[in-house]
Amino acid sequence: MSEQQQDWADATEQQVLDAALVIAPQEGWTWRMATMAGKACGLSPGETELLLPQGPADLAALLSRRHDAATLEALSAIDPAALKIRERIARGVEARLEAMAVDEPAVRRCAGFLALPAHLALGARLAWESADMLWRWAGDVATDENHYSKRLLLAGILSGALAIRLASGSEVALAFVDRRIGDVMTFEKWKATTKLKPSVLAARLAGSLSRMRYGGKATG
Repeated sequence: MSEQQQDWADATEQQVLDAALVIAPQEGWTWRMATMAGKACGLSPGETELLLPQGPADLAALLSRRHDAATLEALSAIDPAALKIRERIARGVEARLEAMAVDEPAVRRCAGFLALPAHLALGARLAWESADMLWRWAGDVATDENHYSKRLLLAGILSGALAIRLASGSEVALAFVDRRIGDVMTFEKWKATTKLKPSVLAARLAGSLSRMRYGGKATG
């Protein structure tokens, strides 16, 4: 694909996403919605499928990445180095929730789509991308196992906060975020004190669960 063709594809994807955000609250996050959004942009069903082979899944990814970009733009006025790590993550998650809130009616439909068993892997990957984006903004440079554990924990916080934000509003969601970040900070302090690597911790936990499952006695 030439650079000109890629530019056209990128621009048209965003146009179809814009149309999808209008259509989805009524139609749901479905292939029919994707086809209707393409039609609104002058594309035939075949052209829409060529542009977005996975249809609603591709649109879900485009929406999440648009919100990630909007989050970074909102955070660009903040110097993360001037904040404690807990404050950086709290501000980052709050900015991500605010970016999502702009498209809340469509996000509700998209969240339902991603909650289906067939799309759980996509939802997890997008949450990981968002968590990675926030940790990078926060200045995280870890390349060891902590790189992955931090993103896994934050992805869980983001997913939970989004669900609570949609169900109960911003105030309840932010209270949840504050509690969960407190749990993460406590865990990080404990891990540093014990000097136990995440892989070793996971192995010991798996061993303990296995012994419990099969009736064996834990030996420490």
